Amino acid sequence: MARTYVVTGAASGIGQALATLLRRQGHRVIGVDVRSGDVVADLSTRRGREDAVDGVLDESGGRIDGVVANAGLALPVAQTVAVNYFGAVGFLDGLRPALAASSRAPRAVVTSSMATLMPVHPPLVEACLDGDEDRAMSIAADLEAMGPEVGALLYPSSKRALSRWVRRMAGRPQWAGAGIPLNAVGPGIVRTPMTAEMTATEEGRAGLASVVPMPLNGYLEAEQVASLLAWLVSEENTHVCGQTVYVDGGSDVVLRGDDVWSWHDTPVPVTTAHDTVTGQPASV
Repeated sequence: MARTYVVTGAASGIGQALATLLRRQGHRVIGVDVRSGDVVADLSTRRGREDAVDGVLDESGGRIDGVVANAGLALPVAQTVAVNYFGAVGFLDGLRPALAASSRAPRAVVTSSMATLMPVHPPLVEACLDGDEDRAMSIAADLEAMGPEVGALLYPSSKRALSRWVRRMAGRPQWAGAGIPLNAVGPGIVRTPMTAEMTATEEGRAGLASVVPMPLNGYLEAEQVASLLAWLVSEENTHVCGQTVYVDGGSDVVLRGDDVWSWHDTPVPVTTAHDTVTGQPASV
């Protein structure tokens, strides 16, 4: 059955590929973009986010089944934080009531990045997670002013904050409790206009490989990320909750290995282990 989806950043790259895929599957897509689309709005500003939400509600008649907050920037400028974090979070928060009102398996997903695994600026990440946009943008402006090498921290910091926000919010009453799976995807290097210059030369590709190793099949096409996003916002996704699903050709496993479980390495005493069905002490 046809569903109504909202996709930000729908005019190019992953967003355009996703909108094309969903329409091919027979769904209605309301595209949001700063340049062209069903709703034209600038997600880097509070007013732009409000206009985007109002425009989507007008276009949809207040009924939507899925939202993909995909719009993003990867520049060493403060606006990257405004779009990547506050744009995505503000847009999702604004449309959450309309999602919750859907009786047809509402879903939400954001486009994060494997850059969440890279060095970040912790005070900026925390300011984002505190919801303090003024403080976050002040920190971001200071980093931008220090030049592109320091400004390069803005992108991974914004995406780290975004994935952590998803993790914090996904299990809460307004999301999981309302039957809305909230997740993220973490792409590696995707062949889009944004990355064309970086991947055009052997020197550029070597530099990328040193920080974004992708041993499985190399760079991604936008359509490959779009397929994962389409599944996460589909009715088939009933239980994936709060995850950043890395679609990165192996970057995560190369960079982190099995460190993702290191926090739980303390052995559990045998006396505290219980059978999950009977509640009785289990054999360990």
